[in-house]
Amino acid sequence: MSVRKMVAIAALVLAAGATTGIVRADEADQAIRVTFSGPVQIPGQVLPAGTYWFAVIDDRNPNVVQILSADRSKSYGILNTISRERSVEVSNATFTLAKRRGTEPEALVAWFYPGHTIGHEFVYPKPVEQELSRAPQDTQVSGN
Repeated sequence: MSVRKMVAIAALVLAAGATTGIVRADEADQAIRVTFSGPVQIPGQVLPAGTYWFAVIDDRNPNVVQILSADRSKSYGILNTISRERSVEVSNATFTLAKRRGTEPEALVAWFYPGHTIGHEFVYPKPVEQELSRAPQDTQVSGN
């Protein structure tokens, strides 16, 4: 086989591998943009009303989620999650919020990427987790 043919075959293999990697990366990071109309508690802090990006930061460990500002210039946290299952896929992202007592903001309990039945449940300290498990929860479908 000539050197030119070997180089051409190698280039095709590399191009095919690069294309496959790009396609996988979009699905693997599950990046989704969401806008909250009011403040929302996440583990360790409260996000003011606004637009944020949620993304899995390592496709080998889908239980680590990063929350970024709308322009992705500021990180609001890298948070541990646990897998949460549901029986039905939906075409948009869904977010489960727990209604808190008094004037406390709703707390983000879980989110699901569009088309997935396995989502991300946020890990809170034990006392907060117990409170949220007893609170009324509402699942909202994102229009994004």
